Amino acid sequence: MVAIADPPSVDASPAGGRGRPLALLRRHRVFAVTLGVAFVLRIVTMLGFGPAMWFNDSYDYVSVALRPRPHPIRPDGYSFWLLLLKPFHSFSLVVLTQHLMGLAAAFLIYALLTRRFGMPGWGATLAAAPVMFDAYQIQLEQLIMSDTMFILLVVGVVTLVLWRESMTWRGGTVVGLLLALTALTRSIGLPILALVVVYLVIKRAGWKPIAAMITACALPVLAYMGWFKAVNGQFAMTNSDGVILYMRTSLFADCHKMNVDERRELELALLCINVAPKDRGLSAQAYLWWDDQNQLHVFGSGMKFTPEINANASTFAKKAILSQPGDYVAAVAKDFFRAFQWGRPRFPDAKTFLQYEFDNEYTRKLPKWSSYHSTTDKDAEAYENGPAATHVVSPWSDIMIGYQKVVRLPGIVLGLLLLFGLYGVARRWRDLGGPELLPWLGAVGLILAPAATAEFDYRYLLPAAPLACLAAALTARDLVVSRRHGR
Repeated sequence: MVAIADPPSVDASPAGGRGRPLALLRRHRVFAVTLGVAFVLRIVTMLGFGPAMWFNDSYDYVSVALRPRPHPIRPDGYSFWLLLLKPFHSFSLVVLTQHLMGLAAAFLIYALLTRRFGMPGWGATLAAAPVMFDAYQIQLEQLIMSDTMFILLVVGVVTLVLWRESMTWRGGTVVGLLLALTALTRSIGLPILALVVVYLVIKRAGWKPIAAMITACALPVLAYMGWFKAVNGQFAMTNSDGVILYMRTSLFADCHKMNVDERRELELALLCINVAPKDRGLSAQAYLWWDDQNQLHVFGSGMKFTPEINANASTFAKKAILSQPGDYVAAVAKDFFRAFQWGRPRFPDAKTFLQYEFDNEYTRKLPKWSSYHSTTDKDAEAYENGPAATHVVSPWSDIMIGYQKVVRLPGIVLGLLLLFGLYGVARRWRDLGGPELLPWLGAVGLILAPAATAEFDYRYLLPAAPLACLAAALTARDLVVSRRHGR
């Protein structure tokens, strides 16, 4: 049987839990100091942009926390977390837990590399540094959004899979439950299950842990889908996957090339965009979220995310992909490689782009959009039990604005980390890619999946960064070990 992950070739430090706390801190002083500095940066962020920062999606999460129901667009995992914290009526507490989640992800990377793979503390700290210090990671943690929880869950899954040489059925059960939470936080979590299953099959982990993992993941997800069906009439996790895939194809779909029959395929014909592809702009967001160009309104329901519209949009999108595979591949490739730029050009639009920035002009009233039995501003104020709009406070805000201009992980560096990790996977081809394979595939998949099914967004890069760093760190560790052994 091939081990899931190699045993450490460098002497690991003795178990920290056996010593006194001060001895533990001395032994891991580089990481402890670094973690402390990262925590201070997060406190500065909370002081400068309290009680929280807001994104367009934030209000749906809050609405579900106030009035629990299966949301038609996205799973409810993060809203359940907000529901647990609701009695405290504090968005400051919510973002504090998210900042701790970000630091916990860094801790897991450090612990895995030092305890499992025997890397020196300074090397493991370097691998965890982007999660601790990237200004956009810190800003994401300040947003009322599911992404930080998703990052912690993904890093947790990879850590548990790689932690031991072989996996028991009990370990598989724990990983499966984590994968279920991941899928219920963001629907892309289900493809991660497939990735982990493939990895364990390649590593010949045995059928018992794999079966236990799949079962433990499936039961909560199926239960949620049953609840979704009871409320929304369809056995699914959302009513949005087809509509979002339609958005992906909206910039190139040509009904003439697709041979849409207006008589026999009226539902598809209604989704045809009567603008030449070359004139449709740079972002597909216009054909989903921006009402003035939205084909989805032609069905007259007043809603975009119904089972019927989702099914029609899915059929249209799949027909577009099959009819124009070259155009689809080109669109996916363009968005995939957009991730590896040095700068951050404004995309998909200025409004979305600026919601990821620390800015002294951020203070504004909460929008009064319609929500479930209420409005978005009233929902936020009800959860907070008071004013919930972001208040920008100097000098703390100025510190983070200046920090964000300097400290970030450029896309080209992320690309170099992935290339280095790929080199590590290729070096270990006799060992089926070694432990580098799982985090490398995870990082690439987390960048590729949005490009293939939705559209590029800078926010989607952040979950890939810790896995890319982990794959690169394992590659560096292998090179050092090989050199020491003269290989």
